[in-house]
Formats: sequence, C-alpha cells, structure tokens
Amino acid sequence: MKFSIFQASRQGGRRYNQDRLAYAYSRDSLLMVVADGMGGHFHGELAAQLAVQMLADTFREQHSTTVPDPQEFLLEGLQNAHHAINDYATDHQLVESPRTTCVACILQDDTAYWAHAGDSRLYYFRDGKPLYRTRDHSLVQKLFEQGKINAAQMATHPERNKIYSCLGGEHLPEVELSQEIAMRDNDIILLCSDGLWGQLDIGEISAILDNFPVASSLPQLMDHAELRGGNSGDNLSAIAMRWGDEQRFFAERAISAATVPLGGSYSSLEKFHSDVDQGPEIEQAVNEIQAIIAKYSKKKPR
Repeated sequence: MKFSIFQASRQGGRRYNQDRLAYAYSRDSLLMVVADGMGGHFHGELAAQLAVQMLADTFREQHSTTVPDPQEFLLEGLQNAHHAINDYATDHQLVESPRTTCVACILQDDTAYWAHAGDSRLYYFRDGKPLYRTRDHSLVQKLFEQGKINAAQMATHPERNKIYSCLGGEHLPEVELSQEIAMRDNDIILLCSDGLWGQLDIGEISAILDNFPVASSLPQLMDHAELRGGNSGDNLSAIAMRWGDEQRFFAERAISAATVPLGGSYSSLEKFHSDVDQGPEIEQAVNEIQAIIAKYSKKKPR
C-alpha cells in the first residue's frame, strides 16, 4: 500500500480554531478524519477532538492490519463519538452539548469507504475530474434539492450555516455511508471543513490537486481559501491523499505502509489543546477524553 498524504489546519479570521483532523495507517489500511467543531455551541473544539481521537484510537487498536468491516467501523465510530460528546456534557452539567461535523474515510484493499455527518466534505478526483462529493446535511442543500434556490444562492443564503445532522446534541446523527469505490493509482481524496470548500470552486480544487504533489497543492488551496475568507473567514482544515506512488508523477516520495511493523500503526493525531481554556484545565480535559474513549472502545452504538 503506497500513498502520499498531507494535512493542514488554520485559524482563518476566527478567534479560535475549533477544527480537528488526523490520519492513521497500518501496513494495509489508512484512516483519515476531519471534524469541524460548531462555533455556535460551547466547546466545539472538544467535540471535534473527541470525534477525531475516538476514530483514530479505535483504528490503532485494531488487532489486524485491516479493518474487518470498514462501513460498520465508520458508522459505529461516529455514533459512539456522538454519545461520548453527550456524556461529557452531562458529566459537566453543560447547558447544551458541544457539537461537531465529521467526515471520515478508510482505504484498504484498493477500495475506499467513507461516512459523514454535517457539511465537512469528502471529494474524490480521478484524472483531474471530480467523481464523487459528499452531500451536505444542511438547510441550503435541502432548499437546493427542492428547487427553491440555485447553486449561486447557496453560497450567500442567510441560513447557509444551519446543519441538521451533527455529532452531539439531542438527536442521533444522520450518518451517511458511501458505496465501496475501487481505487486506481493517482486517484486523489480530499477531506475538508467548510472553511476551505466554501471559498473555492470545485474546478480550482481539482486543477491544483491534479497538477502538484499533495504536499504543495494543499498549502496552495489553503492559501487561496484563507485569503478570500479574509478577516471574517472560517477555520479551515483539510487532508489530501494521492493513491499509489506519487513519484511516478512528481518528484516527491510516497509513503510505503510496508515500513510499519506488523500489528503496528502510525497516527498524525495531535494532543488535545484548547484555544479557550488554559492551564490545568487542559490536562484535565485530556484525561477526561481518554476516559470517555476507553468507555466506548468496546461498546456497540445505542
């Protein structure tokens, strides 16, 4: 299994960065996750961290080099993260639960599987053209599908930020699963928060990813989106992955998962931090997240 991958997250014009992202891989499987903590809800960054860390930690705890049932793994992972976020809110007697969108993808056996809740997106590109894009769980998406607004109006609609499916909150998330997609060398997958896709046309995204290695194309996309967002721009986060040996197309070197020890794994997940809380509260939050994740590590979704 060979692939090239790059991730980045920026604060944009916001006071805090509530996005979280990570990838993890074993010898034969790769997981990518992006979560966008919902800014209108207290501790959105904690909800995003819980979602990303639960999926990454559970993936790394697999006893085999592949995930036995990727779609079940993704569904259970997102549902368990939802319940864990609510448990945190209950334990801390929060007035409302923290919330986050989430998109996650597993690649193994030359096949891609993904799942999402909310408007963090996955794009799948082949030969410089978009093959698939996740459907946003948003009010403007519903209005567009009902023919009440057009594509241009979606970007400026006053309720464009209203999401009807997310992790955290009183309603069970509507987790949407993909079909199995057979992958080819040079296929590209991009996971991103709305801070990135909201500022860029899909043609721009496709052209830049197709013409540069992911380690240079993703920073270009981030630069364009951050510049256009300006002082009022959202947090923006993304993971870009090119399947196969990127050296066949560019000078940069692909990752070979064969270097991972049998039964081992690698993860890019960073330790939890909060842009809001400082001092001992951070260490306490780290311990609480670990305890919640351990609680759900062997649970089935409710």
